[in-house]
Amino acid sequence: MSSILFGVQAGPMRTRLRAGIVGLAAGLATVLALGGVGFAQDAAPAAQPAHVRPPRVEKPGVTTPGVRRPISELHPETVFPVEGSPDWSVMAKDAVWITSARANHVVQLLPATGTVGMIVDVARPCSGLAYGWGSVWVPSCGTHKLLRMDEATGKITAEIPADPANSEGGVTAGADSVWMVVKPSTLIRVDPKKNAVVATIELPSESEDPFFGDGFVWITSFGHAQLLKVDPATNKVVDTIAVGPKPRFLTVGAGSVWTLNQGDGTISRVSTTTDKLEATVACGIPGEGGDITFGAGFVWATLYDFPLTQVDPQTNLPVKQWAGKGGDGMRFGFGTIWLSNGGQQNVWRVSPDQK
Repeated sequence: MSSILFGVQAGPMRTRLRAGIVGLAAGLATVLALGGVGFAQDAAPAAQPAHVRPPRVEKPGVTTPGVRRPISELHPETVFPVEGSPDWSVMAKDAVWITSARANHVVQLLPATGTVGMIVDVARPCSGLAYGWGSVWVPSCGTHKLLRMDEATGKITAEIPADPANSEGGVTAGADSVWMVVKPSTLIRVDPKKNAVVATIELPSESEDPFFGDGFVWITSFGHAQLLKVDPATNKVVDTIAVGPKPRFLTVGAGSVWTLNQGDGTISRVSTTTDKLEATVACGIPGEGGDITFGAGFVWATLYDFPLTQVDPQTNLPVKQWAGKGGDGMRFGFGTIWLSNGGQQNVWRVSPDQK
């Protein structure tokens, strides 16, 4: 290594180096004086785009006079503590089962005593729950399987490879089968006698939420604003119906399929006999999450900050809507609404006869 690098060598070489450095400094000063063009501009790092948060979805709710009421006026019969993030639920023979993905649990609630029963460990339960053949069927986003759990013991009796297409998808039971959508968008039909997949049906992209009702499997196509109708007799999609934007969750009742549309907060009503869109109900609850169910002659929807919206099928209008903290998952059973309050870590059992 040359001693020039340490600044100890004198003579012509060092003089030339100093002159070169002085010349380079003068050149840079000239560039800057001219407004930073040429070399100085080319060397400047490119500006990085600032991170922009997506716009917050406004939830206007229902503005019709007399419909909106505060959450303090919604009175639960029983409040069940559920650790983590209570969400999906399903009605079994004598219990309600609730998922809690954050706690990696599926929890049994006992309507007869108003107490919590068994707590079963499941890795990230997601994409709904189904009930049938003495079992609770649990999609697991942690194991990428569909688990069959004995309702009497809580033991896992079968594990079927099935990677949920979306954690906000679903699973349903009907026509002697369990139905679930797996990645990317494939509806699988599971035979509970064999604990195996016996048929697969390819769906449009982002079609992830199945619900069995009135003899057919109905599936919302979130990415295409459609409702798909699958015939179990042929394992084929037999109709496609346009509904509201970004339909996610759905239910069946009063001769109709009802889809909760996350794009604009409406509910679409489709006849199960004619496959025609019959009504669009403005509820003012757009955005991610939520749920919908049918019971006691009404449609019930939930979303964070609007825990409960009641829709009358006779008029296709919301008749009551409670606003405030709570909500996100729900089902109807044992004569009552079961409302999962994910942010409050509890589940409310609510009578449909709210004044």
